[in-house]
Amino acid sequence: MPFARTLFVAVMLLCVSLPIRADALHVVVGINHAPPYRIISETGVSGFYVEIFNEIATRAGWRVSYREAPFRRILMMAEQDEIDVMLGPLPTTERRDYMDFSIAAFPPERRIFLYLNETSRVRQYEDLASKRIGVLRGSTYFPTFDEDPALNKVEATSYDNLLTMLEYGRIDLVIAPEMVGIYTAQRNKIPVRVAPFFVPGETSYIGIALGSPLMEERAVIQQYLNEIKEENLYERLLLKYQGTHAGP
Repeated sequence: MPFARTLFVAVMLLCVSLPIRADALHVVVGINHAPPYRIISETGVSGFYVEIFNEIATRAGWRVSYREAPFRRILMMAEQDEIDVMLGPLPTTERRDYMDFSIAAFPPERRIFLYLNETSRVRQYEDLASKRIGVLRGSTYFPTFDEDPALNKVEATSYDNLLTMLEYGRIDLVIAPEMVGIYTAQRNKIPVRVAPFFVPGETSYIGIALGSPLMEERAVIQQYLNEIKEENLYERLLLKYQGTHAGP
């Protein structure tokens, strides 16, 4: 597929070692590197969202593989039924045409603005008008921002790229989910500051492609998600990954 070849520098299929039956349902999850939610390394995949979904899959006896791609490409893969699941998307009118959002799985997180120069500090929404704002291609943040055509939004395929652009002065701000933004900045040793202006987050979902056989397993997913929460495993994993952005 020519579009896929031009868009992907590399595509990895990363398999998770789970106890499975020979006739187990095979679930393909589209994933981008967005630590600490979704972490891709030479040793495999991890992260808060990944561990939650792997636990669900283990209890259901499914075989899971992870397919890496940029965020916007994952949305297209869901639309074309090339994957079954996306972990952590927010619902939009367009996305509901090809993805189910019935399983609210992950807690809300603030959308923050990261900056380096004091002249880029924003205290209210109106301060964004004169700024070059880095955004993740294909992502949504909050409706007023997403739908504002007057803002100067500069796209990139990863938060690593956006923070590099910030460091080199190509943009003034980066908007990001709080844990992802701070984690990525600290990992890249970029001394960002967090602007006073922020927006409360929304619950994110286990998004299921409407053409996936996993649509018939939504009750199973919800059942095991509820069990994970009742057993406090959910809280333990959340605290584990909340701690990963506090260090150097």
